[in-house]
Amino acid sequence: MSENLTVCTHSGSFHADEALACFLLKLLPTYKDAKIIRSRDKNVIEKSTVAVDVGAVYNFEKLRFDHHQSGFTETFNEKHDIKLSSAGLIYKHYGKDIIKQRLNTNDSITELLYQKLYDSTIEELDGIDNGVERYPSDIRPRYQSSSSISARVGHLNQGWNEPQDDEIINKQFEKAMELMGQYFLERLDYYGKSWLPCRSIVENALENRKKVHSSGEILILDMFCPWKDHLFTLEQENDIKTPIKFVLFEDTSGQWRVSAVGINLHSFTLRLPLPEEWRGKRDEELSQISGIDGCVFAHANGFIGGNKTREGALLMAIKTLNQSPKTLLE
Repeated sequence: MSENLTVCTHSGSFHADEALACFLLKLLPTYKDAKIIRSRDKNVIEKSTVAVDVGAVYNFEKLRFDHHQSGFTETFNEKHDIKLSSAGLIYKHYGKDIIKQRLNTNDSITELLYQKLYDSTIEELDGIDNGVERYPSDIRPRYQSSSSISARVGHLNQGWNEPQDDEIINKQFEKAMELMGQYFLERLDYYGKSWLPCRSIVENALENRKKVHSSGEILILDMFCPWKDHLFTLEQENDIKTPIKFVLFEDTSGQWRVSAVGINLHSFTLRLPLPEEWRGKRDEELSQISGIDGCVFAHANGFIGGNKTREGALLMAIKTLNQSPKTLLE
């Protein structure tokens, strides 16, 4: 019976990784009624069914999931070099089961979501808990960041001048588990129910790109969706030699947008921006300068423009291609 099972994690101040690790375990039918115990007592740890983030042992067969011990080198896979935290360890071993249980996915979709959720959500926790900087330490941030999910969990710990008895701290840890659990499930639902369906829309646009323009550098989406992530992934998977420069889609008002593609997912630098003489112009002035009817706007930075019609938006993309034979990636 799962109510007789125990999951032990360390007492004292808590962090995002073990809060999520405990929550993930309780999503599994085996451990849904397991009792969470917080202790550093060796005897308590040894008697527990599962130990996470405590005990100085990583052994999947024995259900021991600590990462603090000397010699621990486990990563998510060979493509990642950040060592796992307790959250990463539990996710590595049970993430696929949790995804299938939540979303009823087949093996291939489960694998896709499993990898994506680690990269976008879990790896951050691993990096923070292991003290891995996101960028070189000699770069001084321009502003403070204190609202990340890990920071929010940290804020749930008792202050130095507040009561430190176990009952209060354990209740705060339950809040941390709830916070991390809600965050994880929201991310999982987003990737499974919103992000994933976009993939087929972008795939279809890629397959038909030569029908849009002979260059193969312009995509037209059947409907708007968050396309950027999938585009960069599918370009790599399909070994597309000539990168896509523009993505066109209809907006909520029935007008059309022409969006320039960045050099990568995280960069504001564009493969090919809209022409400089168009930027910051609107309506009739833009139509006169561009020679294209129905123009609505071109952003001052050249990353997006608008036209009243599909044909007009396509002309904006084609004229930009024709005016700029060389791009940042060619």
